[in-house]
Order: sequence, then structure tokens, then C-alpha cells
Amino acid sequence: MYTAVKIRLIPTKEQEVLFWKSAGTARWAYNYFLEANEAAYKEWLENGKTGKNTISEGEVRKYINNVLKQTTHTWLKEVGSNVMKHGVKDANIALQRYIRGISGRPKLKSRHKSKISFYVNYESLARRPNGFQGEKIGYVKTVSPLPKIPKDKKYSNPRISFDGKHWYLSIGYEVKQEAAELTGESLGIDLGIKSLAIVSNREATETHCYKNINKSVKVRRLERKLRREQRKASRKLEANIKRHDKKRRPIWIRPLKKCKNMEKQNRKIRLIHKRITDIRNNYLHQTTSEIVKTKPSQIVMEDLNVKGMMKNKHLSEAIAKQKFYEFKRQIRYKAERYGIRVIEAGRWYASSKTCSHCGNVKKNLKLSDRIYICSVCGVKLDRDLNAAINLANYKIA
Repeated sequence: MYTAVKIRLIPTKEQEVLFWKSAGTARWAYNYFLEANEAAYKEWLENGKTGKNTISEGEVRKYINNVLKQTTHTWLKEVGSNVMKHGVKDANIALQRYIRGISGRPKLKSRHKSKISFYVNYESLARRPNGFQGEKIGYVKTVSPLPKIPKDKKYSNPRISFDGKHWYLSIGYEVKQEAAELTGESLGIDLGIKSLAIVSNREATETHCYKNINKSVKVRRLERKLRREQRKASRKLEANIKRHDKKRRPIWIRPLKKCKNMEKQNRKIRLIHKRITDIRNNYLHQTTSEIVKTKPSQIVMEDLNVKGMMKNKHLSEAIAKQKFYEFKRQIRYKAERYGIRVIEAGRWYASSKTCSHCGNVKKNLKLSDRIYICSVCGVKLDRDLNAAINLANYKIA
């Protein structure tokens, strides 16, 4: 099986400049491919839908290498050739996914909002003591060493990214599946907003409630600080407005690019966002690792309609903060290491409405009813715990 690791880098100033150039090249190549295909599609419509309506990635890469790189875009030679190549490939994958109806229409990448990342040639990437050797970028120091792999193997899909504060190298590599002795237990996991997850086995002899980290003092304090800094940024913008044009677009006293204090304020906001995200991700990793290390034979979770849940304007923010998709993703890949079976109960399985003791279905159960009281056997227990027990006893039809 394949696993991935993300390692923090300690680049020199010269290397950091090269990283920024590489990230800019990858973004430019991505946008160039999308714009070329957009132009080809418009031309196809104007010609009465005759001829080709798309351009292949091979044609675009060939034109960039043979024409642009030699004439107007000589700056492409400053970075590795694979940076541009994989920028085009990524755009092609996004476009093909849109054509097949798997995902939405790909948008042009912005230098201000898009993720800053670029591909590193896997063939020339070599592990070195306390770092690695890469194409064009040379020897780069890392906080921790790269994982050891056999000499005949290569790291998979290596990419360097920037999170607003640090540079990271992410790589995939093959590992052997651990031969673990499983307990034979079945765990049911009920995800929620009040608590992140309620975990229980079939008999409810082992239960655990994982708290909602977003209700902790640390996260709430950071969220208050974030709102405060955002208000400061808003006031700075308002103070820099001279007037508005006919379309209510602001005309600035000083161009925003020259407003260094605004840049500092925006950096503060980005770092607070990063800190909150890091806390949430760290808590998810701790929780999922603790669950999987109990080594049950199977883990059962609900197939949640998160997209539908997000339409509830009162709960959408709280649902987004819980990161249900990321929780389930981590459970899946960590369970795979030990050979634990992960099952998703059907979306319409009534885990909350079904009594875990007698099997009676309470059809009039409301979202506000936090305690489940069975009208048949009289059992009284927490609603989420009842759902977790039902999930632990779930059987595939």
C-alpha cells in the first residue's frame, strides 16, 4: 500500500526565491492551458461546431517548449522543466473531470487566493542526510529526514507547497501492510456537532465521546482575535477609499500594492487562519489514530449528506468547522494499514431513530430531542450514543 508524508523545509533565501518562481510558473501553465481550451471552444462554436473543440495537453506543452520558451517566455528556463509540464497536466485532469461530470468547471488560479505549490521531478529527487536533492533547487534541508525506501524504488508525486508561513515537501511511498491482531470488535462512530464523534462497540461496554475542539477556549480565543484583526483590515481599506465610481467600485487614495500596512495586516489574518486550521487538523489526527489503534475488526460510519446539511443556514458554519470528510478520510487510510474493514451505512439508515435495545423505530424523533426514550421498552440514553450502538451492530444487506 502507498502512504504519504509531509515534511517541513528549511530553504535558503536563494532557494525560497526559486520556490516562488516555480510556484508562479506552475500557476501560469495551469491558466494557459485553460485559456487555450476556452479559446478553442469559442472558435469551435463560431465555426458552426466543426473541427476540434479542445486542445490536448501534449499540443500545449509542445507549443510552450518550442515557441514560447525560446522567444517571449525565456524565464521558463529558470525553473525545472517538469514544473511547467505538470502545471499543464493538472489543468488537463481538472478539465477532463469537468467534462465527465465528476467535478465543477475549473477556474483560473489567482496569485492571491490559490494554493501555492509545484511539482518536483521524482526521478532526480534523492534522499540526503537531513534533507534531499532536487532538480534545479539543489540540496534542501528538512526538519526531519525523508523516509527510507529501497534503492530500486522512487518517491511518488513529490510536490513543494507553502501554507503562508512554511514550505513543505509532500511525497508518497510504498509501505508494507502491518500484520496486526484484531480484537474482533465492531465500532460504530456517530459524527455530530455537539461532539465530534461518539464511539461505541456492539454491547456499549466500551464507549467514548470525543469533544468538539471548536468549543475549546483556545479556538474561541483565536476566532475572537481573527474577527478583531479582520475589522482592523476593513477600517484600513475604508480609510484608503477616495470615492466610488458609477458602478460603486472603490477608487483608492493609494494603490493597494503600495499599502505595506495592509499587507502586514493581511499576513496577520492569514497566520491566525493557519493556526486555527492546524489545531483542528491536529485534533482530527489524534482522534482518528486513537480510534484505529484500538484495532477493531470493523469500523462503521454513516454516509452523511454533507452538501445537503450545509444548506441549513443555522448549522452550516458549525458543520464546516467539524471537517467530517477529513475525519472519514483519515479513518479510511489509517484503518487500511492494519487491515481493518471500514463500512459506510446507507444514507437512509435510521441509526438515530432506531432503539438499540429492542429495534423499535421512533418516527417522530426531532433534532432537538437529545435524549432517546423508547416508547416500547422504555430505554433512556443519549441520542448520539444510541446511534453509535446501532452503527456498531449494522449488517450489510
